[in-house]
Amino acid sequence: RRGSLCDRRCSTINNDLGELGCHPHRPRGPTAGAPPHSEECESCARTTLTAENAVEANKLSNNYKFGFKKWKSHVTARPWEDRSEIVKELYSDLTALRGPAGSTVTCGNVLYLLLFGWWLSLLHGLVAVVMFLTVVGAPHGRLCWDLAGYFLWPFGKVIQKVEVPKSQEAGVGESSALLGGPTPRRWRPWCWEGTGYWRRVGTTAWLCLGYPVLALSHGLVCVTSWLLIVTIPVAKLSARSAARVLLLPPERVLVRRIRMTEVPLEGEVILCCYRAANPYYYKYSVHGLNVFAINLLPLVLVTLLLGYLDSHNHLSSSTLKFSLALLSIMPLSYYIGMAIASISAQSTFAVGAVVNATFGSVTELTFYISALLKGSREGSACYAEVVKSALTGTLVGCVLFIPGLCMVIGGIRHQEQRFNSRSAGVSSALLFLSVGGVFAPTLFSKVYGKLVCGECHNVTQNPLGHYLCHNCHFDLMDNNGTLYYSHVQPLVYTVSLLLPAAYLVGLCFTLKTHSHIYDIHVSGCHMPGHHHSAVVHWSRWRALVILLLSTLCMSACADLATEHISPILTNSTISQYFIGVTVLAMVPELPEIVNGIQFALQNNLSLSIEIGNCIAVQVCMLQIPILVLFTIFYPTNFTLVFSDLHVYASMFSVVLMNYTFMDGKCDYFQGTVLVMVYFILLAVYFFAPSPSGC
Repeated sequence: RRGSLCDRRCSTINNDLGELGCHPHRPRGPTAGAPPHSEECESCARTTLTAENAVEANKLSNNYKFGFKKWKSHVTARPWEDRSEIVKELYSDLTALRGPAGSTVTCGNVLYLLLFGWWLSLLHGLVAVVMFLTVVGAPHGRLCWDLAGYFLWPFGKVIQKVEVPKSQEAGVGESSALLGGPTPRRWRPWCWEGTGYWRRVGTTAWLCLGYPVLALSHGLVCVTSWLLIVTIPVAKLSARSAARVLLLPPERVLVRRIRMTEVPLEGEVILCCYRAANPYYYKYSVHGLNVFAINLLPLVLVTLLLGYLDSHNHLSSSTLKFSLALLSIMPLSYYIGMAIASISAQSTFAVGAVVNATFGSVTELTFYISALLKGSREGSACYAEVVKSALTGTLVGCVLFIPGLCMVIGGIRHQEQRFNSRSAGVSSALLFLSVGGVFAPTLFSKVYGKLVCGECHNVTQNPLGHYLCHNCHFDLMDNNGTLYYSHVQPLVYTVSLLLPAAYLVGLCFTLKTHSHIYDIHVSGCHMPGHHHSAVVHWSRWRALVILLLSTLCMSACADLATEHISPILTNSTISQYFIGVTVLAMVPELPEIVNGIQFALQNNLSLSIEIGNCIAVQVCMLQIPILVLFTIFYPTNFTLVFSDLHVYASMFSVVLMNYTFMDGKCDYFQGTVLVMVYFILLAVYFFAPSPSGC
């Protein structure tokens, strides 16, 4: 009755927003001006979302759909007027003159002086001396001398492009319409000031002796400061200096200090910088891509070149290649997530569901399959055990660590956070079902398998006394494998069919028949006269191409990681369980962890919890059945029989998570408990002996 009443009360919002061109996912809550509802419909207005346009509305709605990838970043360009002043300052051009803004002696400016300023100034001074010695390059020498003082401390100074009298311009041989006409603008560099300047002897000396050295130095400063992120203003300063200032005629460049009392400057301002660093540049993005993902992209190229060109480890060790391959997975996971979110937001529900189901787990599956293939080629069971550890580590980390960390960080800003306990209950029920199905063959083998021990010692020196045994395990291959092939293997195949079917039932339940449990109300989107039209960062085809290329690179990096993991598994004193549960399981999930933290900081803990739950459900209901299906066509050492440690850790994690999410509210204390339990389990894996076969 409550659901029917809530649907009737909220149907008006559906019609109103549908007329505006926005199609929210089951909006909940009363309409404006409506009388207060009864207590029965108090839960209708739970989550209210605001979107700038229809594409963003689809993305926000997809975030609350079960089985869809949760994505925090925008897939469309935000209107400039909707951005905060802090973000506007990040994208401001270095040509704006400001009023009094305090002292220019800041920590960031002093850091610039120590890292770049002193040697850039010295280099410009040396080039100035060289250009004076050439005589014909004396004008450029004076320019370099002025720039030496500017780059030592550019803050509070301005570089202008001054106008030269027309009589002087004619004297330097500028072309005119009678002499063939001016060069078309689209073929000119930014600094093109007429053909006369480029025909000077001094310009030739400058381009041969001075400019290459300074352009190279500014390029080095630009790359270094861009990689440091907080010093991106220095990167902009150096890029404009090399591409604009150094290519202008010397008589057109004026370097001067800004006085607070002087009138507005005449002439074009080319450079004007006040701060060398800004701590908010972690929010900076280019075409929708965060600056961290852009900076890590060259790492992928270095990893692939080093891994495939130096196959015999002449230039680097296997440990370094494994570390680089693992780190390269992080930006590729980000690109895959961005591409999936962009395609889903611009497509129909069916296309979005197919893309999420196909590529949602591609990051983990590429690594798991590569590891199983390598283990099959080498005839080693260690790789299968590492894959099982990684699967368990992903499950435990997504159930305990991701929600717990989000609760802690979100609880620092918000005293108490609430979330949709009913939707969390659906995910918990699916987790119980999936964990029970995944570990059913393991429990079956414990009951009917034969316990075999490597060696046993009589403790009491009595034939009827107690024995201490080591390396004990349940043998499923007794009597020519009758137990495994006749009982365990059919059970594995049955479970692998039932789990995806249960996943489809969960999709139907949460997306169709009972979609109202997510209580989503999208408002303020695509309203005529209020917002701009959607300008997507990536079109569907561009996102598809990036998705396929990222998947291909992901496969190559996973292949390199598994190729060079052997020395770590054999020579490391750390348990292989710990390596699989931590490094191999959680590194690919770092983009998801960042998304969850961002949602928690915005007091949207429901999505932070759903991120971990959806990944855990996909591990059990999609990834493991796919691995079982893969072993049918390509036999490997992978069997769906886990060690006792994996079983106990997974079941305890799911029970604790379900108990924590019962009341629909949490604080940083509950998050701390989840994180501490996760670290206790990591300590257990750290001190656990290596699995059999490793």
